[in-house]
Amino acid sequence: MADNPTNRDTSSRKPKKTPPPEWRVEGGPPEKSGGTGGRSKPPGGPRFWWILVAALALNWIVFQIFDPGEQKRVTIPYTEFLTQVDSGNVEKISSLGDRITGNVRTEITDVDGKDRAKGFQTVRPSYVENDDLQKRLEAKNVLDTAKSLDEPRPFWETLLVGFGPAILLILLFVWFFRRAAGGAGGGGGILGVGKSRAKRYEANEQRSTFEDVAGIDEVKLELSEVVDFLKHPEKYLKLGGRIPRGVLLYGPPGTGKTLLARAVAGEAGVPFFSLSASEFVEMFVGVGASRVRDLFKQAKEAAPAIIFIDELDAIGRARGGGVMGGHEEREQTLNQILTEMDGFSGAEGVIVLAATNRPEILDTALLRPGRFDRRVAVNSPDQAGRRAILNVHTRHMPLADDVDLDGLASSSPGMVGADLKNLANEAALMAARRSHERVHLADFTDALEKILLGAERKIMLSKEERERTAYHESGHALLGMLQPGADPVRKISIIPRGRALGVTFQSPSADRYGYDAEYLRGRIVGALGGRAAEKIVYGDVTTGAESDLETVTRIAKQMVGRWGMSEAIGPVSVLPGPNDEPLLLPGTGPGGPSGHTLELIDSEVRKIVDECYTKALTQLNENRDKLEALAKALLERETLDEADAYAVAGFPRPPRPDLIEHSAPDETSDLAVPKDAPAA
Repeated sequence: MADNPTNRDTSSRKPKKTPPPEWRVEGGPPEKSGGTGGRSKPPGGPRFWWILVAALALNWIVFQIFDPGEQKRVTIPYTEFLTQVDSGNVEKISSLGDRITGNVRTEITDVDGKDRAKGFQTVRPSYVENDDLQKRLEAKNVLDTAKSLDEPRPFWETLLVGFGPAILLILLFVWFFRRAAGGAGGGGGILGVGKSRAKRYEANEQRSTFEDVAGIDEVKLELSEVVDFLKHPEKYLKLGGRIPRGVLLYGPPGTGKTLLARAVAGEAGVPFFSLSASEFVEMFVGVGASRVRDLFKQAKEAAPAIIFIDELDAIGRARGGGVMGGHEEREQTLNQILTEMDGFSGAEGVIVLAATNRPEILDTALLRPGRFDRRVAVNSPDQAGRRAILNVHTRHMPLADDVDLDGLASSSPGMVGADLKNLANEAALMAARRSHERVHLADFTDALEKILLGAERKIMLSKEERERTAYHESGHALLGMLQPGADPVRKISIIPRGRALGVTFQSPSADRYGYDAEYLRGRIVGALGGRAAEKIVYGDVTTGAESDLETVTRIAKQMVGRWGMSEAIGPVSVLPGPNDEPLLLPGTGPGGPSGHTLELIDSEVRKIVDECYTKALTQLNENRDKLEALAKALLERETLDEADAYAVAGFPRPPRPDLIEHSAPDETSDLAVPKDAPAA
C-alpha cells in the first residue's frame, strides 16, 4: 500500500510487500543507445587481447635467441679432458688462462659422478708443460675459439636483451592508456576523467518526436515554445525576448520526462547531449566541475543544442548539509553548473533540460530566474491521456476486434506512461505464448492482473485454508459493494498471487483527485472486511489480514494527522508528509508535535478504526446470505470477474461512465491537485 490511499484497492489475505517498479521513459519507439561525439570503444576487445598475446610471444622469442641462458656444464679432471680429446669426443673448446671450457659430442659425467652434460669445464694444472695439447687438438679437429664462453656480449646485443623487453612493455602500456583515455572521453587528465561523459545525438539520429508523447498535452504545449525558439530564434530576439535558459521537468517516475527531452531535441533538429547527473561525480576531486565545463564547451561549439541532465537531484541537492569529501565534491559540481548556466547568453542557443522526481530538495540557486527559471510539472495522465498513451504503444500491434482501449484506460487509474507501455508489452508477450495471431482483450486483462495483482502461483492449499481464504476475500468484496461511493469491485480470486493467497481488486471508473472523509472511512471498512468475515464465520482471526491492518492504520493516521479529518486534532497537519523528515522524538524539530498531541493522534486513530470495524461486522452480519453466496461461488470457480461478482451478490453492476474528452485546464481556476492527494 502506498503512503496515501490509492485509486485502486487490492486487498489480500497475506501481506504483499512487492517494491514498486522503476520506470524510465513514457513511450515511443526505442531510442539509439549511441551517437557521435561520445566515447570511443574502450580497450578489452578480442583484437586487443590478440595483440597482447603476440607481443608477449615476440618478447619471449627475442629473449631466447639473444639470451639462451648459461649452458649446463660439468666439472671434470684435466686428465679426463685429455682422454676425451684423444677419443675424439671433444667438439670445441675455449680457453682463458688456465681455464678451459667446451662441448663434447656425447654426454660425460662430472667428477662426482652425479650430473651429465655435453658442456664441460676444467683447469689445466700449472705443473703440466709437455702434454702436446695443441697437437692433440689439431689431430682430432677440435675447434679452439681461444676465448672464454663467458666473455661479455657486444654492446648492441646487451642493449637489445637488457632493454628490449622493458621498451616493449612500456610501448604496450602507452598504447593501453591511450585507448583507455579514448574510452573515458579522450584527454583531460588521467584516463580522461575530466572529460564529459555525455552522449551526443545528432539531429538525424533523433527518432523521438512529439508524436511519440501522449497524454500530457499541457507539457508538450509548454515545451513547444522551446522548440520554436531553437528553430526560429530571430522571432524572439528582435522583440527583446529571451528563452528560458533552463527547463526543469518534475513529476513521478515513468511519466515521460526523459522522453519529452528527446522529443524536444527531435522536433528542433539540434544536437542533443544526454547524461545522468551521477556521471559528473567521480572518485577524483574536481572531476565533476571539469566535466561540467567540458560539457558546456561542447554544447556551445555545437549550438544551437540541448543539454539534458537526468536525475538532477543527484548533484542538485541543497548545499550546506554535508562535511565529508563526497559532499564537497558534489557541491563543487553544483557550483560549476550554476556558473555555467548563468554565464552564457541566450544568443548562444544552448538550452538545459533537466528531470527529477524530487524538486523539493533542489538547491534554491538552481531554481532562480536565469537558471532553471521554468518548471514544468509532468503529472500522471488522466483517463483520456491513458487512452492516448495506449494508442501510441499499440499502434504497431495487431489488435483483435474485441480490444477495448477505452475500457483499459478506465480500468487503469493512476498508471503512468511507463506502466501502460509495460501493459502493452506484457499483453503482446502473453498473446505470443498463447500462439495468437492478434492480441486479444483477454491478453490485456490477464496482463493487467499480472501487473497489479502478481503472477499466479501453483501451490496446493488445504480445504480449510482455501475455504477461509474464500470467506476472507468475500468479506472484502461484499463491503466494497455495500459502501456508498466505494470503488467498484473488478475481480475476486482465491488463486494465490505473489505472497497473497487471494486478492480482491477494486478501482474507480473515473479519475479522482480529492477524497472526502466518508470515502476514506469506507476504504477502511472494506479493508477490514476480510478480518471481520473470519471473525463472524470462525470466531477467531488469523495473520492473513496483516497487510489490511497496515493499510487501515496508514489511512487513519493520515486522516487525523495530515488531512484534518478529526475534530479532536482540528484542521492542522502535525505529521510529516512523504517528503518530510521523519519524527524522531516528540517535540523535536521545528513545528514538531508534542507528546500529548501524538497520544491524541493515537487515540483518534484507534477511535476511527474501531468504529469502522464495528460497522464492518454489522454489515456482514446483516448480509450473511450474500457473504455465503460469494464464498460458495469462489470455492467453485476460484475467480469472479466484475459482472459475476455483482450477480452472485445480488447487486446491480455499477455503470461505467463514458470516456471523458481531454481538454486543456482552466488557467484561471484556483483549484489545483493537492500535493499529497492519493494517487495509485
